[in-house]
Amino acid sequence: MININGYKLIHKVLTKQYFAVLATEKDQKPYTNLVAFVLIDNLENIIFATNRNTQKYSNISANPNVALLFDSRTNRSSDLSNAIAISAIGLATETSEQEKLKLLPYFIKKHPNLNSFMQRKETAVIKVGVNEYIIARFKSVERIYIKTP
Repeated sequence: MININGYKLIHKVLTKQYFAVLATEKDQKPYTNLVAFVLIDNLENIIFATNRNTQKYSNISANPNVALLFDSRTNRSSDLSNAIAISAIGLATETSEQEKLKLLPYFIKKHPNLNSFMQRKETAVIKVGVNEYIIARFKSVERIYIKTP
């Protein structure tokens, strides 16, 4: 059964937020970064950009399994009971140059200050094909599968 409210909530949070925490792993060591992202293809794909000479790029090249964390924090005490954390679990792959050019307008629309960074040859656009979302609230956790487990 499809949970329309869950899909709407995920879409609302991901379109409102500009940054996510990216979690990667290499040699059984976790690593996290803050990344500017864009939701594309409804909830199926998320893109972000990185320089190819970074730890996150190296980690993704070694192990494409990633998680992205989004949240609705407002830095108020009410966040303890009201904030929502959404994890997107999926596989990260570098896009081709042709696909990068197609995705560039979506990225620049949301993050215009990153236009020059996106134009650099050493900048890779990473697409995360999301398999599932996990919505965590203070008293509940819900899984929304995008692709069949």
